[in-house]
Amino acid sequence: MLRLTEIKLPLHHQDEMAELKAIILAKLAITEGDLHHFTVFKRGIDARKKSDIQLIYTLDLDVANEQQLLQQFAKDPHVSPSPDTRYKFVAQAPATLTERPVVVGLGPCGLFAGLLLAQMGFKPIILERGKAVRERTKDTFGFWRGQELNTESNVQYGEGGAGTFSDGKLYSQIKDPKHYGRKVLTEFVTAGAPEEIMYVSKPHIGTFKLVSMVEKMRANIIALGGEIRFSSRVDHIHIEDKQLTGITLNNGERLNCRHLVLAVGHSARDTFQMLYDAGVYIEAKPFSVGFRIEHEQSMIDSCRWGPNAGNPILGAADYKLVHHCKNGRTVYSFCMCPGGTVVAAASETGGVVTNGMSQYSRHERNANSAIVVGIHPEQDYPGHPLAGIELQRKLEQAAFHLGGADYHAPAQLIGDFLKGSSSADLGAVQPSYTPGIKLTDLSALLPDYATAAIREAIPAFEKQIRGFAKADGLLTAVETRTSSPICIKRGADLQSLNVKGLYPAGEGAGYAGGILSAAIDGIRVAEALALQMLQQP
Repeated sequence: MLRLTEIKLPLHHQDEMAELKAIILAKLAITEGDLHHFTVFKRGIDARKKSDIQLIYTLDLDVANEQQLLQQFAKDPHVSPSPDTRYKFVAQAPATLTERPVVVGLGPCGLFAGLLLAQMGFKPIILERGKAVRERTKDTFGFWRGQELNTESNVQYGEGGAGTFSDGKLYSQIKDPKHYGRKVLTEFVTAGAPEEIMYVSKPHIGTFKLVSMVEKMRANIIALGGEIRFSSRVDHIHIEDKQLTGITLNNGERLNCRHLVLAVGHSARDTFQMLYDAGVYIEAKPFSVGFRIEHEQSMIDSCRWGPNAGNPILGAADYKLVHHCKNGRTVYSFCMCPGGTVVAAASETGGVVTNGMSQYSRHERNANSAIVVGIHPEQDYPGHPLAGIELQRKLEQAAFHLGGADYHAPAQLIGDFLKGSSSADLGAVQPSYTPGIKLTDLSALLPDYATAAIREAIPAFEKQIRGFAKADGLLTAVETRTSSPICIKRGADLQSLNVKGLYPAGEGAGYAGGILSAAIDGIRVAEALALQMLQQP
């Protein structure tokens, strides 16, 4: 196979595949008979000139005289052999193997760790403290409609993990030399995701599609001999001579195991405390806090796409913004959700947490993202490794009371926030957060350095997206769950530094940030665990 990169088509083309074929034949100077087949590996967008947006392709070709063409174009950086991106299993469990590995958590990391172990024949036992995805969805939507918060079944806890109630973004900036990302996308397509996620530059799925996909992947794991237990929280971990020997569940059951993937997500605060008390080595790590910001999606589309706004290929526009402040802080946009909603993401009583979510269509009126400030343990919460958790909790509880102590979120117009005055009336941007918002003054909610940094950053972002600092845009508080505030340190073998058999993994352990990177980490950890169980190097 031959790979061509940087192949361009104008946004307004007539027949995509026919025009790409003509470009291939012309570039390689071959006949139609020499081109047996080609596929689109990746399609990106170059929108630097809004009046002339280009589509940028990476193509894989099956051609005659492949080696001759490679020699002919040896100096062309855009012609090369296609890499082999097929996934290859590193191990296969023998029929005589009696031990079963345990996976804790059924978010993207635990889901893929469990799937890989099942596909390799290890028949994993997967524990999830929350409920199955459809029951969990009922609890979550019920909370958004004003019902009681279920602290074991919500945006954070349950089958599918926090990513189920998100934009379903499937892109990452991590290095992936073994093409694990292709394995993840392939499994998602097999489970019902749109095939376009295999080639568009910023693929996403959306909540409703994710629900059915997760169910199909669960069924696959069970069909391969895996076992999945819901409402099964790990309350204690047993360690003897620095070796994991078992766990105790919330129903009092002792489950013996010597190999466990810990994929609990970034909000499992009670689990982090339990691990720390048991002596597992944990360090504090940086994370970020701030607000959700909402604008009308039409404004973002116009700024990003110009006269091409509304084109179905482009869809709803996103953005990524960073500003380095005078006080040494960095403010950046995070988890941008085009055509989405701000959602209630609390997992503890007496706290308000915001997040963002989109459906596959991204057709809601507003765009939203987190506008957050980076904070650091040595500077902002020194001392105890779990101090970052307490900082998060303090901010969430303050937001709860500022919002009226009924899970309404405190909110403020952008213009009023920049001036330091309380908001009384909404403007053009209507809030999407449910159960609802309470207009107030957010100035004192965050630490002073964070408030000052965001006030400096929003006008700076206006220079990149006209209207970003528009006075009637909306800020909703508080965003605290950007990433895990801890790191459960592991060695080169991916096991805990001081507990053999314990494999910290994914976002909660500090090794991922988002669906794709968490799933990839689950694959890496599953491979390491499988090889260790078989005592292979």
